[in-house]
Amino acid sequence: MTLDPYTAAFLRRMRATHPDLGATVTDPDQARRIQDRARYPRGPQMAQVTNLTADGVPVRIYRPAGPTGPLPVVVYLHGGGWVLCGLDTHDGVCRQLADRAKMLVVSVDYRLAPEHPFPAAPDDAYTATCWVQRRVAQWGGDPDRLAVAGDSAGGALAAATCLRARDLDFPRIAYQLLVYPVTDCLAPRTRDDTHSLLTAEHMRWYVARYLRHPSDGEHPYASPLRAPDLGGLPPALVLLAEHDPLRDEGEAYAVRLAEHGVPVETHLVEGLFHGLFGLGDLVPVGRRAETLAVAGLRAALRGDAHV
Repeated sequence: MTLDPYTAAFLRRMRATHPDLGATVTDPDQARRIQDRARYPRGPQMAQVTNLTADGVPVRIYRPAGPTGPLPVVVYLHGGGWVLCGLDTHDGVCRQLADRAKMLVVSVDYRLAPEHPFPAAPDDAYTATCWVQRRVAQWGGDPDRLAVAGDSAGGALAAATCLRARDLDFPRIAYQLLVYPVTDCLAPRTRDDTHSLLTAEHMRWYVARYLRHPSDGEHPYASPLRAPDLGGLPPALVLLAEHDPLRDEGEAYAVRLAEHGVPVETHLVEGLFHGLFGLGDLVPVGRRAETLAVAGLRAALRGDAHV
């Protein structure tokens, strides 16, 4: 399928103004400099935004304007190949989710590789999620209506957090939102697409910085698809991009969740390429993906899929 005119024009602008965006990189500092030059949508105004530390892990809490009383809570884990991004790069998407879903969003600034390789990121994700369930009530959140969400590498961390919560019987997670997730660090990734800013070669580079040794990729908290048992996990929404080297492993994870009795809803968003989630103010296909995410969260945590 060809890209719609809006997305094609956006991709042309991105490549013209940021010619090194999507290029092959050789070191993390270079990749971070490229990332820092990108500009992200600001997102809607919040009633309150609070930066604090959750048992040693920096987090940012977004409370939307309007609703009162305890709100459902979404722990958000950003993408970036476990090497890039942070609270500021994903500020806009967290604001969008908080505003449109009318939920408290807690964004997690987990430690990045290669300075902090696996299992630092999933450890931080789990630590922050435990803190949220124990402490979020004082920030106006309802700990009994807790979801974990993430895009790309953050989707891997969200899935790993759900696995770990099941294994340790805490925290109690009601829902997982996985947006074009990495589910297998060791996947061959034969699908490449000229429309995608992420390539199979990029993924090999990220994984090499994330894992101390390739054998770490066998661990379910690094590669959730390799978990022998996916039973007992919370219901899931898996959003997949049509143009994405991660599409096949995301589909495979959704299939395995269903095979193990987990309620799962899967959407392949036509025309979407990797990285557009959160950019709905710039491209309509990104807005479609965000609308699906918001509807899933609202249905699961509010009993209302109205967006």
